[in-house]
Amino acid sequence: MKRFLLSGLILLLLASCATETPQTPPEVVSVYSTSAAAPWLDPLYACAGTSIVLSRTADPASADLLLRIGEPQFPASFLYQIGEEEILIAAHPQSPLRDLTLEEAQNLFAGFGDASVQVWVYASDEDVFRVFDQVVMQGRSVSPSAKVAVDVEQMSAVLAAEPNAVGILPRRWVTGNVREVFSVGHVPVLAIAQSEPQGAVAQLIACLQQ
Repeated sequence: MKRFLLSGLILLLLASCATETPQTPPEVVSVYSTSAAAPWLDPLYACAGTSIVLSRTADPASADLLLRIGEPQFPASFLYQIGEEEILIAAHPQSPLRDLTLEEAQNLFAGFGDASVQVWVYASDEDVFRVFDQVVMQGRSVSPSAKVAVDVEQMSAVLAAEPNAVGILPRRWVTGNVREVFSVGHVPVLAIAQSEPQGAVAQLIACLQQ
């Protein structure tokens, strides 16, 4: 009797093991985002859900997926538009600046504007600065006295705190403590893949484009 029960238990365990489906580990996708494109990280995580693990990287060259605004300096083969952003010249609400013309904006950032206004820009390789440089400066040099923000978050904080500061912000980073003085224009928000998107990368891009 005991031998029969033991045999039945072994058969039950074997049957149970045979019917279990192995768990497929989630696919890992490394992601790099410029500071200007950071608002698109939330929808990216929503698209990933529980089936894809996103791993943030500080090295854009190693990322499976790169988020940025505006087209890159060097053409990319696997480039997909996932949104649109407006780039602004913005200032503190108490700034002496009023709405600027293109020529006034050029002169201001070249160092020929109101001397009491402190101009803020970004490093030349930042995507948001490339848009500003192409549309506004058009080959002219920025004033050597301009201060450089390390990212969009710092620029937003400076403009909200300093009445005499003027700088460049994406529309999604503008708060009630910052005032628009010139619209640089609208640019695409891009997702760029290192190779032809497949698997999880293709799934994420398709979701972001919906």
